[in-house]
Amino acid sequence: MSTSWIPTWFTDIFTTGFTLPEGIPWLSLLLVLPLIGAVATILMRKGKGAKYCAAAFSLVTMILGLAIFFFTDMSSLNEQTVWIDVLGFKMNYALGIDGLSILMIELTALLVFLCTIFTTEKERPNLFFAMLLAMEVGLMGVYMAQDYFLFYIFWEITLIPMFFMISWFGGPRRHYASIKFLIYTHVASLIMLIGIFALAFQASTVTGVVDFAFAAVNDAALAGAFTAGFQTLVFGLMFFGFAVKMPIVPFHTWLPDAHVEAPTAGSVLLAAVMLKMGSYGIIRICLGPALVDAAIDWQWVMIIIALISIIYGAYACIAQKDLKKMIAFSSISHMGMVMLGIAMLSDVGLTFAIFQMFAHGLITAVLFMVCGIAGHNAGTREIPLLGGLAGKMPKFAGFMMFGFMASLGLPGLVGFVAEFGIIYSFYEFLDGENMIYLIAFCLLGLMLTAGYYIWAMQRTLFGRETTKIDMKKVHDINRAEVAVLTVLCFLIVFFGVMPSFITDIIDPFVLGVFI
Repeated sequence: MSTSWIPTWFTDIFTTGFTLPEGIPWLSLLLVLPLIGAVATILMRKGKGAKYCAAAFSLVTMILGLAIFFFTDMSSLNEQTVWIDVLGFKMNYALGIDGLSILMIELTALLVFLCTIFTTEKERPNLFFAMLLAMEVGLMGVYMAQDYFLFYIFWEITLIPMFFMISWFGGPRRHYASIKFLIYTHVASLIMLIGIFALAFQASTVTGVVDFAFAAVNDAALAGAFTAGFQTLVFGLMFFGFAVKMPIVPFHTWLPDAHVEAPTAGSVLLAAVMLKMGSYGIIRICLGPALVDAAIDWQWVMIIIALISIIYGAYACIAQKDLKKMIAFSSISHMGMVMLGIAMLSDVGLTFAIFQMFAHGLITAVLFMVCGIAGHNAGTREIPLLGGLAGKMPKFAGFMMFGFMASLGLPGLVGFVAEFGIIYSFYEFLDGENMIYLIAFCLLGLMLTAGYYIWAMQRTLFGRETTKIDMKKVHDINRAEVAVLTVLCFLIVFFGVMPSFITDIIDPFVLGVFI
């Protein structure tokens, strides 16, 4: 990783004098620590005990993730052993990290820890915080798995704690939202499973064994095991499973319901890291050596779906009265930007698609935390019922304005860098195709985004006070909430001013994709 912009005295801390000992399964520890924490948290009877236990384990996991990034050669941290080898089927416990996965791992570890600090759950706190840690196990597994079957297992694991978090701790329509979430995402994952089996069985015609390891399938692809028609078909199966998870139009309807009913911590993890499982899967698998040739056949399908998602998500935000639902639809629009970057099938497009995944994770964490504060401290999230909150909740107003500005792409913040890079890659693509007029769709999406955020901010913070809520009972955010939001806002500014810190991590991975 290039670190030319960092002072020499600072880089010396991380390049000399200390490395993590070899021979220890550091990646497995990223799974074991939150798993042990989840079990320990369940055993806690008192609310504060459960919160502190979850915070401690998530903090240690986050520190370990940072240590792996700074004090190891990530490419050497491959853990692999045969898990199941019977009747010609080989499934592997295989973990690894690179420039794509490490960003999602660090983001997951950070946000789980911050959610434990931010959240105060009074009803069954031990179960609530155990669900957070169980979700971390699944997410870490998805981003580290190097075996298709293991990848699928962790993919399904993430559904379970999120389902119960919505169903047990959600809003009035929580049962409907949780069932809808489960049906949509589980059906999509079953379609994806068909694609996984197709890849493994077809690869066995070369290898002689049904081996689910990424490396085995990729080697078979390089040996010519997959015809063009087979790749195109399997790409469609895998793409569908991942697209529903992102989600993109028209497979998006589960997301607003899930977000509105989920507790704040659930919404943060759902938007910031769980949605990225879809885009991660497209990049890791659909653009992997086994299927990358088929991506050319699907390119315009991805572009059209991305543009529709950008415009529809932004347009739908204008009609929303619930702050949380508005942010949910904005995620559809922003994930459409990620899809557009991926669809460029270029180094620049893919680099900034991954950058947008990371940036969106930080920004939506702020936005959903702000929405949760509005619902708790003001008693409602309904925009028409809110007004004049800037005078009663000045700290809240500051963080809300910052989150809105970051999400609409204010220069100097991390969202601007990501969206500018994606639009630039789209411009390069269209110029080559003599279809430059299509750039207007991106510009329209940006204008709509600025419109709904500024309008919502004006009505919520600076509008006329209403009689629908008792302003005497409205109170500003507490110290823990200030601390969590300050950390996130600092990172949004830091990576907006110093984007090379992220792009230097992404570049080695991206340069190996389109070879």
